[in-house]
Amino acid sequence: MTTMLTYTLAVQAFEDRDYNAAVDRFTEVLAEDPHNRTVREYLARALYHRASLKPAEAELRTLLAEDPCNEYAALLLTRTLERQSRHDEAAGVRRLLAALTGDAGHLGRHAAGVA
Repeated sequence: MTTMLTYTLAVQAFEDRDYNAAVDRFTEVLAEDPHNRTVREYLARALYHRASLKPAEAELRTLLAEDPCNEYAALLLTRTLERQSRHDEAAGVRRLLAALTGDAGHLGRHAAGVA
């Protein structure tokens, strides 16, 4: 299967909320093009939606290492950490996100230490 076809099928699976198929296909595309940030972001989102939080976190950290100003990756990393009850780490990422966007609303209740 060509990479473009695999990508198209991956996006379709994601839109159909078939996150297992989406993860498989995005992983295949990423193997061919490991620096494709769009694919990596989709993969992280699919992993998050199927509650594969550690792999989602790893993908998001890779995205942020390549692009520290990726606001969406920072927001999704925050939510991923919160779903793992790692609120202190999430608060640090929320502070980064608030600094990136200039929006103190990103600080939320978790940044104040409230669970």
